[in-house]
This record gives sequence, structure tokens and C-alpha cells, in this order.
Amino acid sequence: MASQQIILASSSPYRREILVKAGLAFTWQAPAIDESPLEGESVTELVQRLARTKAETLSHQKNSLIIGSDQIAECEGQIFVKPRDRNEAIDQLTQASDSIVLLHCGLALLNTRTQNCSVVHETCEVAYRKLSPQAIESYVDREQPFDICGSLRIEGPGIALLKQVKSDDPNSILGLPLIRLFDLLAEQLEGPME
Repeated sequence: MASQQIILASSSPYRREILVKAGLAFTWQAPAIDESPLEGESVTELVQRLARTKAETLSHQKNSLIIGSDQIAECEGQIFVKPRDRNEAIDQLTQASDSIVLLHCGLALLNTRTQNCSVVHETCEVAYRKLSPQAIESYVDREQPFDICGSLRIEGPGIALLKQVKSDDPNSILGLPLIRLFDLLAEQLEGPME
């Protein structure tokens, strides 16, 4: 039986970089989905649904393992998506200042050979320092974090905005829980082959 190709259903360069560093051979395609929350949907339900939906957009790919992932930041019950502009990024970081932000990450792995789709959820707890308006504006102007949920690029100067990170999987903060992904891949590869 031919081995299955791995496809990342994401346009995120951060997720691609994680998979490259992990040594996985993969291709990627950007799924086009509506990411609007459904009425009454919890954050956990939302990120899991979006991860599954992203993977399912590539379900037509034969003999593949499709990775779908989505991340949403939550601060005191308010959802932070990717900021549209400088003002929205400043608003998000102002609210995050001296607070705890929960980064919810949904991960789906769809086996197109068996049509089995496993979906998991990881949460990363991020504690922000007390940030001055000047520090926030300087960070936003320098980093322009408009392509990442919660306006935080932790892999650069954004780390200075934080005082603590708690997570079972350090890659969750970047939007792809790699430990859980390897668990799901192992389950699929050990499962029954058709």
C-alpha cells in the first residue's frame, strides 16, 4: 500500500514553518471557508469546527492525511481574531495588558483513505505584563501583527510583552499543537488499512 501524503489545509506561514522544523514532508493548500462563529457556539466548539472544516475542504485528495488547524484568542470572554488594522491591534493588546489570554487551538486530521477525522483542542494560557500605551504602540508599529490572532508574534519581540506561558504543547501558541499532531498521525498510521 502506497504511503499517504500529508497536506496542510492552511495559508499560515507559521504552521508551515512548524511542520518544516519538525521534519515532516508535506504540501499545503489554502482552504477558503467562512470562519464566522455560529450562534451559541463556544470558543472550543468554534476552533474544532473550523479545524475540521479546513481539513474537509481537501477531502477530495486521494490517499492523504489532511491537517486542519485554527486558533482563536480569548480575553475575559471576548474573542480576538486577526486585527484588521493598527487600531484594532492596539485595542487587543490594551485589553490583554496585565491579563490572561487563552489561545484556543483546534486540530483536525482527516484520513481520506478511511474518511476518519480526529479532532482535538489545546489551550495555551498566556499572561501579559502590564503594558504602557507607548510600549503597545511601539510593538504594533514595529511588528505590524495584523496576520495573527490576538496581535501577538511570540517568536520575535512580542515575547517581551509576556510574563508567563502555560501549555502542554509549546507549539500551540503558534497555532499548531505538534505533540497532539504526532499523536494523531501515529493513530492513523497504526489503524486498519483498506
